[in-house]
Amino acid sequence: MMEIQEENLFEFAEFDEKESEHIAAPRYSYWKSVWRTFIRSKVTVALTIFLIVLISFALIQPLYSGYDPLIAPNINKAENQYLPPSSEHIFGTDNIGNEVWDVVWAGARNSIIVSFVSTAIIMVLGILVGALWGFSKKMDKWMIEVYNVVANVPYLLLAMILSYVLGAGLGPLIFVMTCIDWIYVAYFIRTQVMIIRDREYNLASKCLGTRTFTMIQKNILPYLVSVIVTYISREIPALISYEVFLSYMGLGLGTNYASLGRTISQYKSFMTGYPHLFWIPVLVLAAIAISLYVVGQKLADATDPRTHR
Repeated sequence: MMEIQEENLFEFAEFDEKESEHIAAPRYSYWKSVWRTFIRSKVTVALTIFLIVLISFALIQPLYSGYDPLIAPNINKAENQYLPPSSEHIFGTDNIGNEVWDVVWAGARNSIIVSFVSTAIIMVLGILVGALWGFSKKMDKWMIEVYNVVANVPYLLLAMILSYVLGAGLGPLIFVMTCIDWIYVAYFIRTQVMIIRDREYNLASKCLGTRTFTMIQKNILPYLVSVIVTYISREIPALISYEVFLSYMGLGLGTNYASLGRTISQYKSFMTGYPHLFWIPVLVLAAIAISLYVVGQKLADATDPRTHR
């Protein structure tokens, strides 16, 4: 056998500084993972498309229908009243000849606008106050007393009293729904912040002199994305229901604005003779509220890193 020279048995390995820092793991993008998880279910995708189309139609259709709740239709003949749903009158007509199609979508538009604007204000205010509340022990002492007072009074009772005082209208209703509900969000966020504020990395940041706002922004809120999305998915349908209830009781938007609650209240006396007048706006309300809740819950699940593959 041929003898192998010793110098041929070994060779020096080259050192590459960049290659040594390379991590042999796939890149992870949080929002890309959220998107992949969310679209994994075809049912969720279909329901999301349905919801987008439904809300878009509700926001756009009233701009071109010409319906005004303060103006009676020009043609007010007996043959144009109480018509059942058909190809010509999709949702039928009501007791004064109005197209129920136009009435329902005008009401849905205002209900959606009120709920979305109110939710945005409530969440921004509630998250900011709740994050500071959970970090500041001084603030916690007096904020908890304010919360205890507000929480022991029924929400709808407070909303009804404020609606009586401020009157009906779009602006007053948004104020009524936001000036009360934000404190519940703030208390919820405060509890979540208190759970994670004393973890090791937060204590280390505090010892290094990191500002409180920076710690909240970088160390706290990113861990609460799924929790916040879950709360939003419940808040929007709930506010739609509150608006409908207040308008049904004669408060809320009042008679100057179309509303699903006002429409249901006006048509409730026709449940026996002309049930389509009552049940159509109820079904539209249910479709919007349930779709928002289900899609919101699926999005909340997708924002939870534990569901990512």
